[in-house]
Order: sequence, then structure tokens, then C-alpha cells
Amino acid sequence: MAHFVLVHGMCHGAWCWYKVVALLKSAGHRATPLDLGAAGINPKQIGELDSVLDYVQPLMEFMASLPEHEKVILVGHSYGGVIISLAMESFPTKVLAAVYLTAFMPNHHSPIATRVAEFFKTVEEPILDLQILFEDGSENPPTHAMFGPKSMEAKVYQLSPKEDIELAITLLRQGKWFMKDLSKDSLLTKENFGSVNRVYIVCKDDLLIKESLQKWYIENSPAADVKFIDGADHMPMFSKPHDLCKSLQQVADKYN
Repeated sequence: MAHFVLVHGMCHGAWCWYKVVALLKSAGHRATPLDLGAAGINPKQIGELDSVLDYVQPLMEFMASLPEHEKVILVGHSYGGVIISLAMESFPTKVLAAVYLTAFMPNHHSPIATRVAEFFKTVEEPILDLQILFEDGSENPPTHAMFGPKSMEAKVYQLSPKEDIELAITLLRQGKWFMKDLSKDSLLTKENFGSVNRVYIVCKDDLLIKESLQKWYIENSPAADVKFIDGADHMPMFSKPHDLCKSLQQVADKYN
């Protein structure tokens, strides 16, 4: 059986994987959802995160704590794709495969920030009450983000159960982009990050990271395998948890 390490996206936390964790465990797998820095119930506050390394620290500590010969399947949702990429760079021999779930997927040829910036090109107008903050000035990349109830219901959770929207409204915390840190050329290498098998799961009804952008990531950072989930919004762990777990099972069967 496989050990899945589940990494949430911007503003979310380990709590968003509760359905997936239950399904994976019932299928006999191990599943570890993590709270990144200043996310979920992690005690840090957003102002205490001086760099992306502070944000990713809980995942790095977890990877370092794994027994020498244990390998895991990393699953990164949305902005979590950036985070698992950093873990792949630091611990390539501990990763069986990396799953990008409607996620930002960088490559080692260019700074991670250039891949994140593609998302902002697709935002043609303000998305209701989604707040994208520019604390360094509008001429510089955004610094923070926070979803509001209207944007969540219309663009992020539009196919998810209403109770999960209400859960998210009570638990979301402000997120940070770390674009300055991600602009460095040396964060990912072909030898480490490039040695890990990558799988991309496309959510066809995602209105936030649209299908066209997901396919752009795949074309510009080819994955070993691509899977599709019909009827999944940006939060497939809520809108299509069984289909998501089926895809994860297929990854385990192939790489475990």
C-alpha cells in the first residue's frame, strides 16, 4: 500500500483533505495531510512567514523525518504544486511520484515565479470578493490572497456540497505568494526535481485554474502521466472525492 502526503493550496489547510483521507485509509493506504506555515491550525501567523522556506517548513520537516528507505507519493493541490516541487528538489529519493492536482506545475528551466505568473494572466477582471493584495505596489507582483464567500461559491466550490463551502468559510486563512523568493533561478534542478515522476490531474470544470491553463502547464513541463476528472471544480476533494481517490489509486498501482 502507498503512503500519500497531501499538501493543500493557497488559504486552505490539512482539513480540506478529510474526505480523501478517509477514502484512502479505507482502501488500505496511509494518508498524511499537512498544515503548512500559518495555514489550518499551524500556530504561525502570516506576518511571521519571512520566506517561502518558512511556509514549506512543516513539509520539509516531515520528509526529513521519514525512515531512510520509505518513499511517499506527494499530492499538491493548486499552489501546493509549488510546495511539493520544493520538497522534490530537497528529497528526490524519498518521492515515488508527485501528483499535481489542478496545480501550478513548474519546471527546472525557468524560475517558479514565471509559472505562477501565468495564472494572473488568466484573471481578466476581479473575481468577485477574491482579494489579491499588492503590498509592494501595483507595479510589483502580488503578495497576498484571500477568498471571500462569493468567489468561493461561484468560482472555486461551485460544484461542491454547500456544507463544505460553509466549512471553508470558517477555516480559510490569508495566503502569501512569495513571488520574490520564487523568482530565483536555482530553486529546482534537473538532477533532483527532474528525476521524480510527475502526474497531472486535470479538473475539467475548474473555473479558477482553468482547463486551458492546466494544459499549458502540462505542455510546458511534461508529465509522465495525465488524468482527467469530469465534473470537478477547483476543489475535487469535495466535488469528486471518489473519482480523485480512483486516480490516486492508479498512481499508486503504477509507481508503488
